[in-house]
Amino acid sequence: MKLPAGFLGPVFMIGCCALYAATTLMAKVLGQGLGGEALSPLQVSAGRFFFGLLTVMVVVAFVRPRLQPVNWRLHGARTFCGWAGITCLFGASALMLLADATAIGFLSPLITMVLAIPLLGEKVGRWRWSAAAIAVAGAMVIIRPGTEAFQPAAMIALAAALFMGLEAIFVKKLTNGEPPLQILLINNAIGAALAVSAAVFVWTMPSPVQWLVLAGLGATMIGAQTLFLMAMRLGEASFVIPFLYLGLVFSALYDFIVFSAMPGVMSIVGACLIIVGAIVLAWREGRKASHSGR
Repeated sequence: MKLPAGFLGPVFMIGCCALYAATTLMAKVLGQGLGGEALSPLQVSAGRFFFGLLTVMVVVAFVRPRLQPVNWRLHGARTFCGWAGITCLFGASALMLLADATAIGFLSPLITMVLAIPLLGEKVGRWRWSAAAIAVAGAMVIIRPGTEAFQPAAMIALAAALFMGLEAIFVKKLTNGEPPLQILLINNAIGAALAVSAAVFVWTMPSPVQWLVLAGLGATMIGAQTLFLMAMRLGEASFVIPFLYLGLVFSALYDFIVFSAMPGVMSIVGACLIIVGAIVLAWREGRKASHSGR
């Protein structure tokens, strides 16, 4: 049975969530030394970019896209933030519940919103600020600063959200002048050079199993990015984006299956608050876009 076009967006987004959560699981497996010695987040990030680049190069070899003028400064800034963000996320995933790390990472759209004021000249109204306040409250419930339940690793996840939020600003600028496949190719090429150079200082020879996991991590991340782009292309953002937060469900499920880890009540409450804030923001953006298109 053929699905209506309007439903393909959510289907691709759910697939994106499953793959994205799988990358954090792989990072946690590598970071905790399953199948060999524990690998540094810098080395895991290097595997993600290197094998991601190989995957993209295979696609480019078949598609043979026509390249357009490249804004190297924007690409450099975007790639540095993306590398720093994913490295921090992988580091946090190895030290805390996947669902907690993923939930804090979901603050990145709200950080993008705040940074868009000085960097893109956008205006932010009370709805956006309200959404941000709800999500930040959720993050504080998970992190719980000043209490015995405070997790230092949560600050690494928060840094990941900050870098990924800033990365989105550069991505938005890049997409105004360059095609997606070109952006993906250059990002992974620069990212591989940067990540491998940083990983040299903490290099530990992976076991054969870990090499396979690193290769799978890179290919899976490219698959997740591709499904995200397809979801955004085939569905309205206000309808598709909320499905992104199913990533929390997949993260919790994978963590339970592999590590028998279960999120606590406060983690669930905090994650729900972050999701509510993000959905309010997506809903508001959808209404704004529909009104401007009339």
